[in-house]
Amino acid sequence: MVRPRLVGIVNITRDSFSDGGRYLSSGEAIAHARALSAAGADVVEFGPASSHPDAEKVSPAEEIERLAGVIDGLDGIPWGVDSYHPQTQRFAVARGATYLNDIQGFPDPCRYDELAGLSCQLVVMHSVQRLGPATKVRTDPRSTWSCIEEFFDDRIAALEAAGVERDRLILDPGLGYFLGSTPEPSLTVLGNLSRLKARYGLPILISPSRKSFLRTLTGTDLAGIGPATLAAELHAVDQGADYIRTHDVAALADGLAVFAALTRAAR
Repeated sequence: MVRPRLVGIVNITRDSFSDGGRYLSSGEAIAHARALSAAGADVVEFGPASSHPDAEKVSPAEEIERLAGVIDGLDGIPWGVDSYHPQTQRFAVARGATYLNDIQGFPDPCRYDELAGLSCQLVVMHSVQRLGPATKVRTDPRSTWSCIEEFFDDRIAALEAAGVERDRLILDPGLGYFLGSTPEPSLTVLGNLSRLKARYGLPILISPSRKSFLRTLTGTDLAGIGPATLAAELHAVDQGADYIRTHDVAALADGLAVFAALTRAAR
C-alpha cells in the first residue's frame, strides 16, 4: 500500500456542517493548521466558505479577508484553498498556495489560458450541481458512473487543450450531497475508485470525512461519526486514492500505520 497524501481541513467559516465557527478567528485557524501538520498532514486546506446545501453566501472579498489573516502565520506549512471564486483563487496563488480545489471543476473556458500559466496543482471536482454549492437532489446511482466519466472526459480534454499540463491535475469524483441526497451514489464511487484511476491515470482525491451519507448509513451523529469516517477513508486508500482530505488527520495517520503494519505482516 502506498501511503496517500493527507490533506487537513481548516474551515474558516461560521457555518461549516462539522465545525462552523471553531476556526473563524485567524489565531484559532493558524493553531489548528499547525496541529494538523504536526499530526501528519502533508498539506492543509483552507475553506473560506461552506459548500453544503444550506451554506450562507460569502463574497470573494470576504473569502480573501478570511484567508489574509491566516496564511502569513503558517511558518512554511504547505497549504491550498477550497474556493470556486476566481478572485479568491488568484489571491491564494499569489500568496503561495500549492493547489486550488474547485468544487465546480474549473468550468469557465475563458480562464484556461490563465490556469495554464500557473504552476500549482488543480483539484478538478465533479458534482451533479456543476455550478455553485451542493444541493439536495435525488439521483439515480445507476447513472452515477457514466455522469462522472462524461464530466472528466470533457473537462480534462478542455484543460489540456488550453495548455494545462496533465500532471498538474488531481481528480475528485465528489461524495455526499455533491452526488445526491442518498448514500447509494457515494457508495458507488467509493467502491469503484480503482476504476477511476485506471481510466485516467491521474491522482485521485477523496473526502468522505464526516459526510452526511455516513451518518445516514450508521444513524450516528457528528460527535460519533469518526469510526465510520475512518472506515471509508481506509477503504479509499485500499482502492488507490492518492489524497485523503480529512478533518481528523491524527486518526487517519494512526489507521494507516496499522494498515501498513498488517499488510507487511501478511507477506
